[in-house]
Parts: sequence; structure tokens; C-alpha cells
Amino acid sequence: MKREELQFLPISINVTGKKILLIGGGKVATHKGTILARFVNQVTVISPDFTTEIKELPFTFIEKEYEKSDLDGFFLVYVCTGDHELNRRIKIDAETLNILTSVCDAPLLCDFVSPAIHKAGDITFAVGSNAQNVFQSVEIRNQIKELIENGQIHIK
Repeated sequence: MKREELQFLPISINVTGKKILLIGGGKVATHKGTILARFVNQVTVISPDFTTEIKELPFTFIEKEYEKSDLDGFFLVYVCTGDHELNRRIKIDAETLNILTSVCDAPLLCDFVSPAIHKAGDITFAVGSNAQNVFQSVEIRNQIKELIENGQIHIK
């Protein structure tokens, strides 16, 4: 399958009480963790090392190399290791356990992708690009956010 053939359904998933795993402790994992922290706090992060910033998030941290048994009991997995071969192996392991997986910067390996999100109170809006143009999604999200913050769009 080619990247342009991918189709991602924009949905919202109830993560209340669900366990989420983030594999990786570097810059990309930190960015993903910062986004996740706005929605959930039941996130476990596994990595042999962590950025200072990610350690400030309200998550559980396990300092170790990945093993397939680490996936047990998780609802969603975000894979952000920077090691393409390891990312692929984690995706395969998760697939055998029917765990939805998002592999950062590898849409062909993703069961789901995270759109550019803005959350204000009970209102959340997301702009997706079907994994084609993340930067454009972020730019559009920022434009909408600015319209709300400047009072040009009213949320009641």
C-alpha cells in the first residue's frame, strides 16, 4: 500500500480508564507525551533513557529496553523510538495482540494517527491531513485557535 492510499477515519476515542503506552523517551516521544498529557494521565513510558522534559509529565516511567511483554494490558501504543527496525518490530508485536498502534513518522505502520489538536474546556477540535501533511494540519489548527482566542469564533 502506498502512503497516498491510506485512509484514516477521524474519530474520538474514549480513553477514560484505558492504559496507554508510549515507547521512546526522546524529543518526538516528549512532544507526543505533552499532547497526551492534556487528555490522560494513565500513560506508561518505556525507554532506556528520557529527556528532562518528558520526565516532568504525570506519567509512569520504566527505564528499560522494549520487550514484547511490555505490551500486555495496553489499549493504545504510541511508538516513538527513532529506531525504524525497532518501531517495525513493536508494530508487529502489537498487531499480534490486537493493540492499536501509532508509529511516529511512519504512516504506513499506523493503525491510527493523531491530528493537530486544540483543547479548550470541553471543546476539542482536530485538523487532520490523512497522514499526508502534518505541517499544514498544524498551521490550520493554529489559525482556528487564533480566531477563537481573538473572539472571531465564539465558543459557548
